[in-house]
Amino acid sequence: MSKKLLLGDEAIALGAIHAGLSGVYAYPGTPSTEITEFIQGNDIAKQRGVHSRWCTNEKTAMEAALGMSYAGKRALVCMKHVGMNVCADAFVNSAITGVNGGLIVLAADDPSMHSSQNEQDSRFYAKFAMIPAFEPSNQQEAYDMMKTAFEYSEAIKEPVVLRIVTRLAHSRAGVETGELLNENKMNASTDQWVLLPGIAKKKYAALIDKQPAMIEASEKSIYNKVETVADKKLGVIACGIGYNYVKEAVGDNANILKISQYPLPAEKVMQLAKECDEILVVEDGQPVVEEEARRIIGDVAPIKGRYTGDLPRYGELTPDSVAKALGVELPEGFAPAKNLAARPPQLCQGCGHRDVYAALRQIIDEFEDARVFGDIGCYTLGALPPFKALASCVDMGASITMAKGAADAGLRPSIAIIGDSTFTHSGMTGLLDAINDNSPITVIISDNLTTGMTGGQDSAGTNKFEAICLGLGMDPEHLHVVTPLPKNIPAIADLIRKELAYEGVSVIIPRRECIQTASRKARQKAKEKAPQPPKGE
Repeated sequence: MSKKLLLGDEAIALGAIHAGLSGVYAYPGTPSTEITEFIQGNDIAKQRGVHSRWCTNEKTAMEAALGMSYAGKRALVCMKHVGMNVCADAFVNSAITGVNGGLIVLAADDPSMHSSQNEQDSRFYAKFAMIPAFEPSNQQEAYDMMKTAFEYSEAIKEPVVLRIVTRLAHSRAGVETGELLNENKMNASTDQWVLLPGIAKKKYAALIDKQPAMIEASEKSIYNKVETVADKKLGVIACGIGYNYVKEAVGDNANILKISQYPLPAEKVMQLAKECDEILVVEDGQPVVEEEARRIIGDVAPIKGRYTGDLPRYGELTPDSVAKALGVELPEGFAPAKNLAARPPQLCQGCGHRDVYAALRQIIDEFEDARVFGDIGCYTLGALPPFKALASCVDMGASITMAKGAADAGLRPSIAIIGDSTFTHSGMTGLLDAINDNSPITVIISDNLTTGMTGGQDSAGTNKFEAICLGLGMDPEHLHVVTPLPKNIPAIADLIRKELAYEGVSVIIPRRECIQTASRKARQKAKEKAPQPPKGE
């Protein structure tokens, strides 16, 4: 046992390793990325050969983790909240198949959209699939819950969701670590995981039958506890990280039901409601518990929370917003700075995406109705000044299919820009649709040889994009690779202009390594070449 200072993500990763993890499957997405990166760099994980290579997308990650579970080993699948949408088919069905080795689905939600296109609460997914969920309130619980969740998953033969939020993922605290467990031995399932209707109906009925036991487990969970005081005016249901904010505001002077395991323990909720005059629900994300508590409590006690406006309806919770809802007077803080110019994010100086947008901007200005459909990645910043090039950015892979749909409607020219990692994540099928229809669109796969937005992780399709496009049926005469440099901008613009005149699918691949990963490699190379001091000095 030792004490370590860990990010929430790192506590989860170390907890999984110590719980006997055999494989982590993930696609990088803030705020979940550091979990897989920690496992990739951990000595114990390396010695044990724990699988930790990045997956092409969250669906393939979920399915691979389910396969490892089928073989009897413990698996962790990690993603940000929007990744739950991508893996939803496999995720929901995994509750019907059940699991063999323990399977934890880590969903990192991003209230306030610090690096996301929406706010989304993954507790809805756990409820939708009718499986248990854990929500740690601090880094220690995040570490401890990994062992608990793996054991519980194997006990009930179901996957378990572990839901965290950005503030927990990216803050540090001391964590007491425990024993290192051995990995499970290979023990492939003998159960039938074939979801033909006749089998699926029986398995679904079995899942329904497990619900009372899941609720009972939540009622008895060490992570769901009641704290009471003499004054029964206000009761607080504090979920996950919200518990910390409540304790910071009122200390031990409140009636609190701490919730960190779901399904919601209805008996504990009703107990609090019967003892208090009113209830405040504190939860980071959407009013999941507030809504369910209303159903449980009925007219026993009034409920306040996000729906009533006592807490903000959107955005992440803060200690100040929670303190205000609890009626705690706050000391006067610093006045907000005035007359500061806004500093929107920009593409890095020297980034190849900049040269692509410089060429695109020339073309857009030449056509009255030209539209560029964008995608998810650091190149989304092309929507901002100085380029102001993008008409849309909706979800991973949407650029190509939206460009196709717009072209089907008669829009000309219709251009898609997508990054290399996003293309393999979910852009390839859209390109296949466009090729099959011979849609008059131009697709730009801006290849910086990495997954740049999340820090430079491996990209699944590196050095394979020409082969992928040809394999999908691209006409080689309309498939081009260029080098995005300032001196090449006129030539790239000419090429785009030429392909826009073609009444069919064309693909242009501007390829130059991300300036950040190139700089890191150069520094590492220089460090390795530098003379090392003699040992002992």
